[in-house]
Parts: sequence; C-alpha cells; structure tokens
Amino acid sequence: MWPWLTLATHLGGIHWTLVSFRRGAESRNIATLHSSALHPMAPSEQRPSGRPRSRAAKSIAAGLAAAVAALTTACAGLPPLQNRTATFALEPSATSQLGRGLTPLTEQHPGKTGVFVLADGRLAFGMRVLLARAATRSIDIQTYIWRGDATGTMMFEEVLRAAERGVRVRLLLDDINTSGLDPTLALLASQPNLELRLYNPFVSRGARGLDILADFGRLNRRMHNKSFTVDNQVTVVGGRNIADEYFEAGQQTRLVDLDVAAVGQAVPEVSAEFDLYWNSASAYPAGLLLGGVQAEPRAALAQRADEVQRSPAGVAYAAAIASTGEVERLRAGTLELEWAAARVIHDDPAKTLQPSTETDLQMLPQLMAAFGQPTASLDLVSAYFVPGDGGTEALMALARRGVRVRVVTNSLAATDVISVHAGYAKRRGPLLRAGVELYELKPEATVEHRSVELGSSSKAGLHAKTYAVDQRAIFVGSFNLDPRSARLNTEMGLLIESGTLAKRLAGIVDAAYPGVAFRVTLAEDGTLRWADGTGKMFDVDPETGWWRRALVAIGSWLPIEWLL
Repeated sequence: MWPWLTLATHLGGIHWTLVSFRRGAESRNIATLHSSALHPMAPSEQRPSGRPRSRAAKSIAAGLAAAVAALTTACAGLPPLQNRTATFALEPSATSQLGRGLTPLTEQHPGKTGVFVLADGRLAFGMRVLLARAATRSIDIQTYIWRGDATGTMMFEEVLRAAERGVRVRLLLDDINTSGLDPTLALLASQPNLELRLYNPFVSRGARGLDILADFGRLNRRMHNKSFTVDNQVTVVGGRNIADEYFEAGQQTRLVDLDVAAVGQAVPEVSAEFDLYWNSASAYPAGLLLGGVQAEPRAALAQRADEVQRSPAGVAYAAAIASTGEVERLRAGTLELEWAAARVIHDDPAKTLQPSTETDLQMLPQLMAAFGQPTASLDLVSAYFVPGDGGTEALMALARRGVRVRVVTNSLAATDVISVHAGYAKRRGPLLRAGVELYELKPEATVEHRSVELGSSSKAGLHAKTYAVDQRAIFVGSFNLDPRSARLNTEMGLLIESGTLAKRLAGIVDAAYPGVAFRVTLAEDGTLRWADGTGKMFDVDPETGWWRRALVAIGSWLPIEWLL
C-alpha cells in the first residue's frame, strides 16, 4: 500500500518517486520527489575559479542543497503544543433551529439513537450542506480527505459562512491529503469563530516526501475517522470523505458509499470522540504550521465557490441540495427514523504514536467484542478487504461451523488500489473452499443500480465499510477489514442494534449478484471462475488486462501485507 520507493531511470533524467498503491480515491500518495534532470553534457560554463561546471552538475548541486535543507527542516520536529487551548463540544440547545424539532423526539426515545441511512451520494452532500446552514451554535467536522474540488470548495464556503454568522466551527483534517490546500487552509485558520487543526501533520509543507523519509514511523499512521456534527444534536458518520467522488460528482470514478445521519444518544458520544482527537497530542493548530503561507483572499474563495455553483455540475448539485427535504423534516421532527440502541466505537488517538502491538488502543477488538460471535450469518461489505492469515482462518472457521459468511468487495477492474487487491486475491481460494461467498463489484455498475442495491455513467468503485451479524446488528463507519485499519490508522463508526438495518444490508448483499457484482466460484479443478449473471463465465479477473493481473501476482509475493 504505502509506499514503495522506486528508482526509475530514463534518457536524460532520474526520478525518485514515492509510489503509493493505496487508495486512489483515498489518496495515500506522500510525495513525488524529482531530482534535477541529468541533461546531456552542456557546454561548460566558466566559474570564477576557472574550473568548468556543467548545467547538469549545477542542477544536481541545487537539487541536493534543496533536499538537504528540506530534510533538515523535516528533522527539526513539530512545534510545541503547550499554548494550545483545549476546547470541547457545546451543550445542545432545545431552542435552536434543530433543537425545537429534535428535543421532543429524543425525549420520547430515551437512551436510543434515531438513524437515517444516507445511501445516495447527492443526498449525503445535500444533508451536510443544509445541516451547516441550519447550524446556530457549532459545527465539528473530522475527516481524512477534504479536496479543493467542486464539492470541497462549496463546503469550504458553507463553513466559512457559518463562522461569519457566529457559529463556532472546528475542523480537524488529517494532513496527508492537504497538499496544495495550504493557502485555503490559512484563510480558514485566520477567521474568527473558526479553528482548524491538522492531525499528525507534516513539518515541511513543500517537501512532504522528505518528511516521510525522515519520520516514516509517525507519518505512516493516519486519522481515517469521519464525522460531521452540528449543534451537538445531529451527526453524520460513515465512509464518505469530502470530495467529488464520494458524492457522485466524480467524472472518472464514483464511489459506492454509506453514511448514517443520527440523533439522540449517539450524538454526544460522537462529540466526545471528536473532543478526544481534537485535544490529542497529534492535533496541531494550523497556525503553528502555516506561518509562512500567504492566505487565499476571502473574496477569491467566494468567487471560486460561485463559479463552481454556476457550472453544470454545480447547477446539478444546487438542485440536489434544494430537493433534500430530509433536513427540513428533521428540523420539524417529522423525518422517519430507525430508533435503536447504538454506540460509537473508535480507536484511541494514542494509536497514532504507539506501536501496532498496543492492541488495547485498537478498535478492532472492541468491534469484535461488541458484535459477539455470529451464529447464523455474517455479511461484510468492505472496499478494501485484506483478511490476513488470522482473519482468513477465522472466516473459514465460521463458514465450516455453518455460519453463512458473505463478502462484497471491489473486483480487480473496479479497485483503485492494486496492492490491496493483491492482499485479498491470494485468500480467495482458501475462503471459497471453506464455504465463504465472495462477490466483487463490477466497474460498470451504474448510479441507478447503486441507488437501489448498493447505495447509490462512470466507473464505479466500492468504498463503503459496513458489516452485519445475524441480521440483528450493523456497523457503519470508516473501518476497512485490512491490516492498515486494524493496526496503523485510527478509525470510528456506529454499531447499531437494529434488525431492520441489518436485514436491509442482507438484502443489499442478496441483490448484489448479478446486478452489480460478479460472483467468484471454484471450478472442479480448483481454479477460480467469475460469473456475471448472464451465463458468461470468466477464468481470469473480468474486464482486466494481463498487466494489471501481473501486478496483482507480483504484489501477492511481496512482504507488504502489514502496510495494506
């Protein structure tokens, strides 16, 4: 997954590239470092000493000097946090716009959480925008990715407008995906009522690759959590980051994903989780890191947002936001919710600074204990599925005991991360032989299919992470079934004790094949076969070329599974 250091040489130049094979959509690229090109020997230039020096030598020297300077900066370490002020979620108000409708509802369901599933990407975006507009006291957003694309720009504008009308806004962004955003982040950090913190940040804003070389052990650990909480009364939790592809606006890949909007008991738990990370040793006020950055002018962001909203995509999104009546019904207390016992499960942020053997800081044992031992069924929908030796054995044991185990994940044609697929592909044979059912998303799955069957044309990719046990409980969150989520990244999600939602997920898996997924089976000779539901069978990964399959084979031989 991340990263392989490759040395590529070609005519006239050398490029050192830190290559990430993890999460094309959830980009894990750290940096690409280009040395100065080694051009063919140019005519010598006379130095004051009289010794000739080629342009190539000068270029190399300048590149080395810049690298040494950046590496020195990287090694300088992060700024101290002793002057950082701890802040905490504001108490909800029964008289706020949201409180007037929600307080009577939550009082009618003490100890319960009201849940509304956000399977459609545009609805998920519209919900966030309208919740931000309805905020009167606070907005707390924690996310792994926030891009400067159409939806990201619109959301930047919404939170700035909220802060300008007096709403306290706290933004906690993982720093791995903020490259190129520093001017906008500096603008946000300079605004009254808005505080921005960067999680596990880079010291060298313009030389991140060198930071990685200097401090890989720390920077390899990321905050993958996602939540969007308004007035400490409504929260959105799930797998979506803030970027076009998560809200069905991506032009190349649109991601099948899942969030839930929640009110009631779980909301203060999400706020407590946010506060824990916000005040953790890895959350740095942006101003400590962006001191030399020229902030984007406020008017420039407003203009960019206006241009986005007047574009064809923006017009479509404006229509989607206008048609999102769920927030108005939520504010009026008339939105139909699933009321159930629910609780937040999350990693301790100390996991970012602790070795992976510290299992008491990890979320996976909590999730397993909360779910309990499956007795009848286990449905797993995971974009990145790398069960490893232990997970494979556990799933095989369940299947042999008579538990129906079904996995929906990306096909090789649909995945954005070949190395992760390599970690999964080598487990398919043993899992199938034990009776585990495997379904792989088709890349041509349409938006219409996804909205009915998996949660919401261009290429489709699965990004959801949701699991159900015995059709009685369901988890929705950021946790992938892979070593990175288990040991390296921090994660969070909601465990909801709802037979209704668990059965709904079972129905989604039932409908996946043949509508949007291939079914993987074993032929009589033990080789893999893929069925597409039309009677056509494939004896290699469908809709892929030999080179993509070769990369998977190579990846399966390499000892990188712990990074996936």
